[in-house]
Amino acid sequence: MPRRMTGRMPRAAVVGLGSCLPARSVDNEEVIAEGGLDSSDEWVRRRTGIHRRRRVAPGTATGDLAVYAAAAAIESADAAPDFVLLATTTPDHPCPATSPAVAHRLGLPQVPALDLAAVCSGFLYALATADALVRAGACRRPLVIGADTYSTIVDPADRDTAALFGDGAGAVLLAAAEDGAPGALHAADLGSDGGGAALITIGAGGSRHPDRQRRDPDAHWFRMRGRSVYGQAVRHLTDSAARALAAAGWRPADLGAFVAHQANQRILDSVADRLGLPPAVRFGNLRDLGNTAAASIPLVLADDGPQRALAPGTPTLLTAFGGGLTWASVALTWPAATPVRRTLG
Repeated sequence: MPRRMTGRMPRAAVVGLGSCLPARSVDNEEVIAEGGLDSSDEWVRRRTGIHRRRRVAPGTATGDLAVYAAAAAIESADAAPDFVLLATTTPDHPCPATSPAVAHRLGLPQVPALDLAAVCSGFLYALATADALVRAGACRRPLVIGADTYSTIVDPADRDTAALFGDGAGAVLLAAAEDGAPGALHAADLGSDGGGAALITIGAGGSRHPDRQRRDPDAHWFRMRGRSVYGQAVRHLTDSAARALAAAGWRPADLGAFVAHQANQRILDSVADRLGLPPAVRFGNLRDLGNTAAASIPLVLADDGPQRALAPGTPTLLTAFGGGLTWASVALTWPAATPVRRTLG
C-alpha cells in the first residue's frame, strides 16, 4: 500500500547515521569448511555475489550490536531520541523485547521502545512507522535500528543459507523537518502475503510448535526455499519500488541512488534492470558483508561508497523483501548526516 507524505504535516528526515559491525570477517572457504558443504568459493561468488561476511564473537548478541550502532547514530546527529524502534529477527530473548534493554543501555530512561518483526523488510517497516509517529505528533526524534545476528540461527550445514548471511547493525535518527530538507522521507510502500510464510521460516520455538525438549532440533534452524523466494523477491521488490516512486512523484530517471536489501546479487541486478536503473546509481555492500537482514539497508546508508558519491538531497529509493512474506520501499532524499561507525569484538 503506497503512501505519499504531503506537505500538510512535518516530514521526518534522517539526521543521524550509525553502524556497528563485528570485527571478525569470514570468507567463503571458512564457511564451506565449517559446515562441510558441497560447494566452492567460486560457486558462492557466482550464485550470490558474496565473498565474505562478518560474524559476532561467542556471547555477543543482537542487542550489543544495536546499542553500538544506535549510540553512533546519536553521536552523528548530536541529539537524543525520544522513541526507539528496533527491527530484528534475532532478538536477545523471546521475551521481553530487546529494544527496552537497548534504550536503557543508551541512557534513555522511560523512552518508549518496541521491537518490530518483518524479517529483512523490518528496517523499512520501522522507518515508515517512525515517520508516521513524527507526523502524528507522537514523537519528534525517533531512533530506528536494524540489527541481526543470523549466525545464531543459520544451520552451518545448510548449503542453501550458510553462506548467505552475516551479522551487523545500522541505525538512523529521524527528526521533524521542513519540505526540501536533506534526508526527508517522501513516500513509502508496504505490503505482505502470509500465503508465502513457509518460504522463509524457523519452524519451532513459537507457540505453534514450542518443542521445548528440542525433539526436532532441525526445526530450530532458519530455513529458506531459495528458488521460490527468488521469483517472489524480484517481483515484489520491483512492484513496490515502482509504487513508491509513483507516490513520491519521481521517475526512475530522477534517482541518484538505489539501495535494495542486500540479499543476492542476481536479485539486486534483476530488480534494478527491470526498473531501468543504470549501474552508476546502484549502491550496496553485499560482496563484503553478505545478507545482514534488517541491518542491510542502514549499513549501506552508512557505507563509504555512497557517502563519497552522493550529495545531500539526492533522490534515493530504498527497497526490501523478507519473510512473512513482506516487502517495503521508501523514497527519500540522501541525508546530510556524517555517519559514525563502530566495530565490536
